[in-house]
Amino acid sequence: MRTVYAHQYETLDALCYRVLGQTAEITEQVLRLNPGLAELGPRLPQGTAVILPDAAPEAPRVDTIQLWT
Repeated sequence: MRTVYAHQYETLDALCYRVLGQTAEITEQVLRLNPGLAELGPRLPQGTAVILPDAAPEAPRVDTIQLWT
């Protein structure tokens, strides 16, 4: 696990995307690792320490279907 710090006006989703490159299933893990973080509101105060999991889980793969060639 590692600790990162929120930028000014940053949301938890934005922080997860900035550091880990995705938000799917990450935000829930981060909230479990950081009790009380949700009570800070939708925008984190600048400099808030946030513990992140070691690795992001694999994002579900979505196959793309091309309708026209």
